Amino acid sequence: MPYETHQSYRQLFPHTEQGLIYLNHAAVSPLSTRVLKAQIAHLQDRSTGKIETYPDDVKQLEKTKGCIERLINAESWERIALAGNTSDALNIVAAGLDWKPGDRILLNDLEFPANVYPYYHLKSHGVEIDVIHSSDGKLTAEMVYEALRPRTRLLALSAVQFLSGYRSDLAVLGELCRSRGILFVVDAMQAVGGMRIDVQEMKIDAVAAGAPKWQMGPQGIGFLYLTEELQSRVHQKYLGWLSVENPWDFFNFDQAPATTARRYEGGTVNIPAMWGYHASLSTILEIGPDVIESHILSLTGALTRQFLDAGLTLYSPTDDQERAGIVTILPPKGVEASAAYEELARERVLISARGGKLRYSPHFYNSIDEIRSAAAISLDVFARLSSR
Repeated sequence: MPYETHQSYRQLFPHTEQGLIYLNHAAVSPLSTRVLKAQIAHLQDRSTGKIETYPDDVKQLEKTKGCIERLINAESWERIALAGNTSDALNIVAAGLDWKPGDRILLNDLEFPANVYPYYHLKSHGVEIDVIHSSDGKLTAEMVYEALRPRTRLLALSAVQFLSGYRSDLAVLGELCRSRGILFVVDAMQAVGGMRIDVQEMKIDAVAAGAPKWQMGPQGIGFLYLTEELQSRVHQKYLGWLSVENPWDFFNFDQAPATTARRYEGGTVNIPAMWGYHASLSTILEIGPDVIESHILSLTGALTRQFLDAGLTLYSPTDDQERAGIVTILPPKGVEASAAYEELARERVLISARGGKLRYSPHFYNSIDEIRSAAAISLDVFARLSSR
């Protein structure tokens, strides 16, 4: 990304002018001034302007879905439903399929709980859960292949693992699942907005992702994508007035569900968040997903090299094909992750402490100078703590 262009986008995030190095986008991203402006404008319109903004909201909702369509290369925006969060979106798929006793779902022990509980809950229906165990934070296609069973019906996987930052080869896994008639459902919370996702190229049947992390949107909104074929098999467990083909035909109660993924939205979505979500997605598309991915990988690559040169142990991958936007390290001997996290926060470097490890996750507006500073400050903090 050209320097001048990068600087212009940094200005959308005022904290960059306040001496704060924010490297915690795998937890939650800061809201840009564009997102803030969009939400405030909508709320002001609801308070002192039109007040009845529904016609404008519907148009903006379709535009927002159109942005998601472009971001993940969906067949159409009609394949997109807005959801409150990743868990809600995944539960639509998990609870809506016709499960039979003895059906199997393949998971792994690296997953964030949001991509586990919707499937574990199906044990009450006689569904069997197989779990791939990883000792090094990686989940390769070979490991998945060896774990498949004759009655495996669904592979549930995060595009990028939340702690190790391992990026799975979704194209290979999608081809494997499609060849065996196995549903491929991806939790893309740690990928979309940072790493490229192409649902058609990767043969993904469903994708769920909340907005607040790499998509840099507000909390309380996200999306579910699913193919038309999968939609025909996902029978929702609840129905709302906006789920049917013509919601404004108020007294026709015999309507079929909408032919689009709107059927899964039920009622009014989080409209204020949707306005902000559109602003964040528009910014990502304006810059370009490929440009963003390349920039993030250059930052995490630099951070990885600095930590390796310092003799630290990485939990995140070093292979360029496996890396994403997350760099996770084991603290040096004698240093507690929680203590290092608190000390770094005092030094105005914000990261995450997870599972006794330290996780760094930069985004497109972060600079190489911030990465170098964060690494140097981290090494200084480690030295101070280990000498106590």
